[in-house]
Amino acid sequence: MGNAVEVKELTKFYGSLLAVDHATFEVKDKEIFGLLGPNGAGKTTTIRMICGMLRPTSGTAVVAGFDVSSKPQEVKRRIGLVPDVSNLFGELSARVNLEFMGKLYGLDKKTRRERIDQVLELFQLKDRQNDLVKYYSKGMHRRLTIAAALIHQPEILVMDEPTSGLDAQAARLVREIIIDLNKEGRAILLTTHQIEEADRLAQRVGIIDRGGLITLNTPEQIKNSTEGMRALEIKILNGIDQQRWIPIISGVKGVDTVFLAEGKMRILSRDLSQIIPAVVTLVDKHGGKIESITVAQPTLEDAYLNLTGKSIREESMSKEEYLRERLARSGLR
Repeated sequence: MGNAVEVKELTKFYGSLLAVDHATFEVKDKEIFGLLGPNGAGKTTTIRMICGMLRPTSGTAVVAGFDVSSKPQEVKRRIGLVPDVSNLFGELSARVNLEFMGKLYGLDKKTRRERIDQVLELFQLKDRQNDLVKYYSKGMHRRLTIAAALIHQPEILVMDEPTSGLDAQAARLVREIIIDLNKEGRAILLTTHQIEEADRLAQRVGIIDRGGLITLNTPEQIKNSTEGMRALEIKILNGIDQQRWIPIISGVKGVDTVFLAEGKMRILSRDLSQIIPAVVTLVDKHGGKIESITVAQPTLEDAYLNLTGKSIREESMSKEEYLRERLARSGLR
């Protein structure tokens, strides 16, 4: 099996700000590869360089055997890009949008008509093909964006946050579409900040944090980085803000990590037999009442936290806060 995408030491500076730090990875033929990281980690910058939309400061990206820097047009012919922000025209219908995309890729009239009919059928949009896109739901809009990326039948599909902002039903449909497209033989590179999505879709995952790729492996092998750890989930009822339990429980001997997940305290430890009675006693001492307590195997989110030192849920900072932090880390003021 060859590689659809090969990235070596890819680096991007915005002025003095390091946005992507010597990223190296490959996307294999017929593989779903996920770049997992919080908003602002460098995922979008990375794929824009891979797609030839942004020139790297240094490093190389090769797509389907073509170097992006020297053969950008060859690369663009072989990639279908699904951006995080739609590139469709709201004042045009779905069919006219697809017609426009087909013309951009140089498809003749007969081929355009055939492929437009195919993707409208595939993405369940045929009944609404003549409606203006601005009246589409978010889920329909996302499906049409994917359809537009496929109009020239690319070898490789690049998707930036494909289910971001969608409701559960629409997100599930998009994920099913991604799996089906991969089964047809397409290599898919997707970015996501949703750990469950990376775990469910990707055959391999690269975790990117602060612009650098910190690990790359299958979801199962990444989970194995927490070998020896177990997870304890506790739901606590009391007047104390849930976040305030984190430093309290972190002080228990034998606790490796604590974070809040879906209203429950999630605790990682290599010795649950030791920490369970200690945590129960501490919660009682601080006026809390345990509603439920469950022991579980570590998840991909636990592994992410173990590797980065923080939960991806903690990364919902604003763009300004993120840039200030990155500048501080770069020694700039």
